[in-house]
Amino acid sequence: MPLASHTSRPPLLVVLGAGSRTWRGYGLQHIAARHPVALLDEKPPAWADDHVALSRPVDLTDGEAVSDVLETLAADRGVAGVLTYMENHIVLAARLADRFALPGSTPAAMEACRDKHLSRSLLAAAGVPSARSYLVENAETAVEYAVLLGGPVVLKPRSMAGSAGVRRADTPDQVREAFQAARGASLFGIERTGTSGVLIEEYLDGPEISVECVVLGHGTVHIAAVTRKHLGDEPAFQEVGHLVDAADPLLEDPQIRDVALAALTALGVSSGVLHVEMRLTGQGPRIIEVNARLGGDLIPHLVQLATGLNLPQIAADLAAGADPELVPSQSQSAAVRFLFPPATGRITAVHTGVFAPWLDRFEWTATPGSHVTAPPYATLLDRTALAVVTGPDPQTCHHRLQMVEERSGIHIQPDPATTACVA
Repeated sequence: MPLASHTSRPPLLVVLGAGSRTWRGYGLQHIAARHPVALLDEKPPAWADDHVALSRPVDLTDGEAVSDVLETLAADRGVAGVLTYMENHIVLAARLADRFALPGSTPAAMEACRDKHLSRSLLAAAGVPSARSYLVENAETAVEYAVLLGGPVVLKPRSMAGSAGVRRADTPDQVREAFQAARGASLFGIERTGTSGVLIEEYLDGPEISVECVVLGHGTVHIAAVTRKHLGDEPAFQEVGHLVDAADPLLEDPQIRDVALAALTALGVSSGVLHVEMRLTGQGPRIIEVNARLGGDLIPHLVQLATGLNLPQIAADLAAGADPELVPSQSQSAAVRFLFPPATGRITAVHTGVFAPWLDRFEWTATPGSHVTAPPYATLLDRTALAVVTGPDPQTCHHRLQMVEERSGIHIQPDPATTACVA
């Protein structure tokens, strides 16, 4: 039930954090098409004005200040629910929903998703296929656990996102270097809202996917889509592209469905749209992590292009206590590819020459004058462009993405001691 007010206007859906226009604006636009939105952010961006009923500046790291704003909005307009699609605010959103008796999963469940050490502990206790994982205090302890785990290992921050600070290590020196990278990782301020620490885990070999799950209650999960992930070269795990196929045979894989449901149940998730990452190993699907939010990297946009399902609107309906639309309205494939710089240096020029009805969008995310770092040390902040295409099947999408990449060029003035490169 929405928080009561003395007005006849429809109650507001409170959204915490706008994000960037390129990465998150599509989500806010779709949410606002379904519900009147009150956007709370430290500095609400001007582009969001076209999509929201109102916005309020507030420090989202100050839970009491946000609660006060919510109480004021409830008295003025009524509040139907609280939603965020940003990693750093999922626990706050759950705490607010709990405090004001609004729909949503419990704060404990959201904390379990946010804290990767707690996630692994709960998954292990419930027997959910995952990775063996240990919390390590320093690099030398990490080396000792690497011996215990055997073979390659992965080090990662305890509470981050976007593969920031995640590295594979095969030798003791690499373990030490990876520990430092994980401990010092930062991205969009996410590191300021989670629990600090470094995990060392066994390396899981196999293709990586994400399962876009709609949780309708304890034990009730609808799989909206399976996303095939394309990763860059290790030791980093940068995601360079994603593909969603409405007819993906993995949608009917009982092991994937069972593992996703078991993971969500073990973490106590009872409502919402979640992005569950897995690796398809020789022993079956195993959980990488459970993200208690919409997937990033335009994955909800791919799902809509491929199936017609609108994940931002589904998430908004669940947050407001409404019944979502879960029937696909189309069947095709959609894919995104992120371009990375061929050399480390400063961009001097960019160009592209592809215009086609199947090219949903092409955007340069780095512009002339920007400094970028080439793989394997690149982060998602070093992506130079993105392309989204559609097609009748995955093979057509791959071919079209390759065509776009080949016809798009970037000129870079390399840093000293690097080799000049023009693509």
